[in-house]
Amino acid sequence: MPAVTAPGEFTTRPTLRGTFGMVASTHWLASSSGQSVLERGGNAFDAAVAGAFVLHVVEPHLNGPGGDMTGVFATAEEPDRPVVLMGQGAAPAGATLEHYRAEGLDLVPGAGALAAAVPAAVDAWLLLLAEHGTWEVADVLAYAIEYAEGGHPVLERVCDQIAAVAELFTAHWPTSAERWMPDGRVPRPGERITAPEYAQVLRELIAAGDPVGEDAADPRAARVAAARTEWRTGRVAREAADFTASPHRHSDGADHAGVITADDFAGSSASFEDATTVTFRGHTIAKTGPWGQGPVLLQALKILEGLPDDHLDPSTELGAHTVLEALTLACADRDTHYGDARDVDLAVLLSEDYAARRRALIGPRASHEFRPGRLDGAPGWTPTVRTAAEQAARSGHDPAAAGGGEPTVPAARGGGGTDPGTQPSTEAGTRGTDTSVPGADVADPGADAAGSVHGDTCHLDVVDRFGNMISATPSGGWLQSSPTIPGLGFCLGTRLQMTWLEEDSPSALAPGRRPRTTLTPALVLKGGEPVIALGSPGGDQQDQWQLLLILRLLVGSLSPQAEIDAPALHSTAVAGSFWPRTWEPGGAMVEDRLGEEVITALERRGHRITRAGDWSLGRLSCVLRDPVTGVLSAAANPRGAQGYAVGR
Repeated sequence: MPAVTAPGEFTTRPTLRGTFGMVASTHWLASSSGQSVLERGGNAFDAAVAGAFVLHVVEPHLNGPGGDMTGVFATAEEPDRPVVLMGQGAAPAGATLEHYRAEGLDLVPGAGALAAAVPAAVDAWLLLLAEHGTWEVADVLAYAIEYAEGGHPVLERVCDQIAAVAELFTAHWPTSAERWMPDGRVPRPGERITAPEYAQVLRELIAAGDPVGEDAADPRAARVAAARTEWRTGRVAREAADFTASPHRHSDGADHAGVITADDFAGSSASFEDATTVTFRGHTIAKTGPWGQGPVLLQALKILEGLPDDHLDPSTELGAHTVLEALTLACADRDTHYGDARDVDLAVLLSEDYAARRRALIGPRASHEFRPGRLDGAPGWTPTVRTAAEQAARSGHDPAAAGGGEPTVPAARGGGGTDPGTQPSTEAGTRGTDTSVPGADVADPGADAAGSVHGDTCHLDVVDRFGNMISATPSGGWLQSSPTIPGLGFCLGTRLQMTWLEEDSPSALAPGRRPRTTLTPALVLKGGEPVIALGSPGGDQQDQWQLLLILRLLVGSLSPQAEIDAPALHSTAVAGSFWPRTWEPGGAMVEDRLGEEVITALERRGHRITRAGDWSLGRLSCVLRDPVTGVLSAAANPRGAQGYAVGR
C-alpha cells in the first residue's frame, strides 16, 4: 500500500521530463520567455528575471513593478546553500502608528497608497541578475518590452478584475480608469493591450547603463548597478511619491494621502539572506525567515513528522483532519510570533520539543479556538481576531468593498467547477472561491462571508542543466491596489496591510520594518543539492497548498503533475493576513473531488466545510532535478487554464 493515496491514471497534462532546462509559472508567456532565455544560453537566473518582468505585463491583476517578491535559490557552485532573495520593501519613514491612528484607522487599509511598502521587486530581480545572472539588462528586459509595446492578448481574468472595480476607478481613481478603460469600456478577453508607459520605464533602466564603457572593471555588472540606481533614485521614485501624496479613496471608505517619499525609495535595497530550514523525511526544506510566513510550512512539517504516514495523506479523512489542524496551529503561531523583529525565536518555534507540544493538541475533533503557543510561559501578545460578520458590525463598513484586501472584488454567482477550465460556484454566506476574478497575493484566495473573492499572485520556478534552481513568488502592485501613477502606468502595492496597529505585536507597523509578507516560495534539497523548487500564489493558502504537494511527493513519492492535480484543501481558521483580517473558527475549504465520504467525515469531526467546486484550490507549480541522473522535470497547475510548464 502506498503511504499516500495514489492518483488515478488521468492527469490534466504530462509531467515534463528532459535534461536541458525547465520553467514553470502562472502564465504561459512568462514560462515560454524563460525557456527562450535558456535556449539562447542564459542560466536559470537570467530566465527567471526575464520571466518575472513579463509577468508584470501579462498578469497585472496579480503583480506589478510597484510590488514585492521573495525567492529562494541554490547555485551550481554552492548547491548545498539555499539562499533567500529578499524583495520585500519596508514601511516608509512616515508610516507610524501615530499617523495611522490619527487618520481614524485601527487596521491598515487593504487598498490605497497608505498601505504601500517601498516597492522592492524590480530592485530584487536586478540584484539577482547582477550577482548570479549572465545576461545584460537590455536582453532580459526585451521580452517584457516587446509585450508592453507591441501588446499581448489580455486574459479573461484581467478583464473580469477590471470590470469588478470599474465603478471604483470611474468614481474615485480616474487615472486607473484612463489606464485600464481608455475608451470608457473594459477590454474584451483576447483583445491586444499594451503598456507603453511601463515600457518607457524599462527603457530608462536600460539607458541608465549606457554611459558605462567597456573599460569598466565589469561592464555588465556596472550596467545592472546603474539600472538599480535609476529605479531607486530616478523618475519612478519622484513621480510615485508626488502622485500618491494626494488624498484618494482607500478600502476603509475614506480618502487618505500616502506617506511614501522619494527618500524612502532611495534608502531601500533588496538583499540576500540565508534560508531558514528544517529536515523532513531525509530532505531539507528551505524557506524565508519569520519576516515572511515561510516558517509556517516548516512548523507544520515538524508537527507532522512525529506521526505515522497514514496521518499524512491529505486525501483521507484522518490525513485531511490532521493536516488542517497542524496548519491551524502553525498559522496561530505565525500571527502571534512572526514579524520583522530581532527577537523572533525560531530556535524554539522549530524545535522538536515545541513541535511535540503542538502535536499533542491535535485531537479527534476540529478545534474552534485560536491557539498560539507560548514560547516562554507568559501570556504574550495575541492578535485581535474577528469573524467577517463581527468586523462588519463593528466598523459599519462592508469588508468586501471593491478594491480592498488582497484585493477583494465581488464574487461571481452560479456555475460549478467540474474541470480544470471551469470556475467553481460561490454562494453568499459561504467562504467560497471564484477563480474567474483572481488578483492579488494569492493564487486563488477564498471568498469571504460577504460573498466576495480575493485576488491572486504569481509564481515562477526554473532549473537549468547546470544545476541552478530558483523558486520565486512575485506579487503586489496589482492593478486594483491603488490609483495608477500617470506616466508610469502602474500603481503601488499594499503589503503594509499585513502589519498590525498594535504596539505589542512583533508585526506592528513601524518605519523601516518589513511587513510580515505571505510570499513564501520553497526549495527542497537532498544530499546537499537542490531537487525541487515549488510554490504557489494564494496569500494565506500558499504554505497550506505547498504542504499538500510536499507530503504527496516526499511521503508518497508520486508524480509531480498527478499530485498538483490531486484534490486540494486548506484551513480558513486562520487570522487573515489581508484587510479586514478576519477568520472563520473551524473553517476549512475543500475541493469536491476530495469525495463525499471524506468531506462528510470531516464535518462530523467539527470542521466547518465550504465546498469550492472540483477544480478551484491551489496554483502550484514545480521543477525538479535528479542529481544522480541529471534528469529534469516540471509540472504546473491546470486550474484556471493559465499556468504552464515548458522545457526539454
